[in-house]
Amino acid sequence: MKRRADDLLARLGRLPTPGIRGAPTGPAAAAAGLRGDHDLNPELNPEVYEPARPLRDAAVLVPIIDRPRELTVLLTRRSAHLPDHAGQISFPGGCIDPGDSDAEAAALREAEEEVGLARRHVTLIGRLDTYLVRTGFSVVPVVGLLRPPFELRAEAGEVDEIFEVPLAFFLDPASREMHSRVFRGAERFFYAYPFGDYYIWGATAGILSNLCDLLRASDLLES
Repeated sequence: MKRRADDLLARLGRLPTPGIRGAPTGPAAAAAGLRGDHDLNPELNPEVYEPARPLRDAAVLVPIIDRPRELTVLLTRRSAHLPDHAGQISFPGGCIDPGDSDAEAAALREAEEEVGLARRHVTLIGRLDTYLVRTGFSVVPVVGLLRPPFELRAEAGEVDEIFEVPLAFFLDPASREMHSRVFRGAERFFYAYPFGDYYIWGATAGILSNLCDLLRASDLLES
């Protein structure tokens, strides 16, 4: 099956770009279709996130690379010394700063800082659904298409590794698994994509599931 960059642009180019500051929570969040841990754990109230403070606006870049043979997804392994989500697999991204004009500007800035990706190499396509993280973040995933050549450089102390996974792997329904862990005496379910030595789960897996659902629904796959 072919994975064509032009198809990706056509299929995802009409994604909505709503504002994210002051994202709704509780019943309003459910009505807005916001994603998060409550997707697989309906008993969780999306209005209650920890710590008990307003959600912080954040953005990540979902970088899809147009390699000669296939499309790949760029991911990072966060440093084991970071205070939040240490050692986890993630997309380049972080909090939206006051100087960022929007989620796209924040995602591009963070990608440049974390992996040395110059924004001139990124063609922005659109946004996926906002993802609410129970550690207190409202994350907007911004999809971008990258066409080589370009150079990457991991930011010391924040990113331990930069790697790529074929988009076809995530599009294969057999790759997505549902796992669970006991957290504070209750079993919590989440998506996971084990890939070699990498364990992709949490918000990153949720965002990838959102991307793949949209691609399948738009008939990107061709025989």
